[in-house]
Amino acid sequence: MFRWYVINTYSGHENKVKANLEHRIESMGQRTRFRRVVVPTEQVIETKDGQKVQAEKRILPGYVLVNMDLNDDAWTVVKNTPGVTGFVGAGSKPVPLSQPEVDRILHTGTGGIAPTRAQVEFSLGESVKITSGPLADFDGEITDVNADAQKLQVMVNIFERQVPVEVGFDNVKKLD
Repeated sequence: MFRWYVINTYSGHENKVKANLEHRIESMGQRTRFRRVVVPTEQVIETKDGQKVQAEKRILPGYVLVNMDLNDDAWTVVKNTPGVTGFVGAGSKPVPLSQPEVDRILHTGTGGIAPTRAQVEFSLGESVKITSGPLADFDGEITDVNADAQKLQVMVNIFERQVPVEVGFDNVKKLD
């Protein structure tokens, strides 16, 4: 029976392990025992130099998902792949993922399309300069970060008074 299993790899080598495992599956004639090898990723929007950039980030660094029919031969193929440190599970027997876990990790419950989220690179107490809008060129200190709405609350000194101002991530830049 085909089930999803999680294999542990060296962090940063997930794509290399995926390629090595797929090559070993073909070369050892085990294609019928394996359906998919997946490195779970998601799309994030990062703000770099005031520009929004879409990037792909690993959801589970150090792990690769494998959909396979587990037997001794399939276990040996995976276990002896370079970069694989083992299966995730209790003891020596790998534990398969439940279907809701697989759907959540692979975003199959959302029609296979992973929602894009913003990468938060601002933190409380950080100094920023407002780059656009009516308060352009004002400096302030971050007092609140709302990652979902991609907004910051910044305390700005206007007429010698501290005033809270709400600005978007793309309307500020960090001060050095």
